[in-house]
Amino acid sequence: MDDAKVLRRAYGTFATGVTVVTVGGSVPHGMTANSFTTVSLDPPLVLICVGRSAVMHEALQRTGTFGVSVLASDQERVARYFADPRRPLGGDQFDAVDWFAGPQTAAPLMVDALAQFECELWRCYDGGDHSIFVGRLLSLERGSAEDALLFCHGRFARLDTHPSEVTA
Repeated sequence: MDDAKVLRRAYGTFATGVTVVTVGGSVPHGMTANSFTTVSLDPPLVLICVGRSAVMHEALQRTGTFGVSVLASDQERVARYFADPRRPLGGDQFDAVDWFAGPQTAAPLMVDALAQFECELWRCYDGGDHSIFVGRLLSLERGSAEDALLFCHGRFARLDTHPSEVTA
């Protein structure tokens, strides 16, 4: 498949959750990502995919740890902010959002997210123009929000957690 636009639109039909991936350290950084999934319960592993040209790629390799905040339905502004290449870099980018430092990694984690995870880099795999980073879970917090922010067809959406009952 050589047409990147067609490929992107087809991939975009798969609804995903929306996260902010962060690293701490002397030069903290964050980015919006929808390529996040669980891998294993034993050991507890998750994966994120990061473009090789993204600032996050080098930052994650440098720190060896990362945080993942799974965004709630009312956090679209946060998702858009960390997807905006015009935002400040370094610690200043976190002045515009509510966050706290993860207890294990000091990675910034978003307040009011559905869940926050801290991970240490476990493995890294070639994923074409991206790298597949697998992290081993160090800590997790589950927020009180119920509704998830989703991304599908190039747009943000909200999940209705009270769908109609389906009977078979």
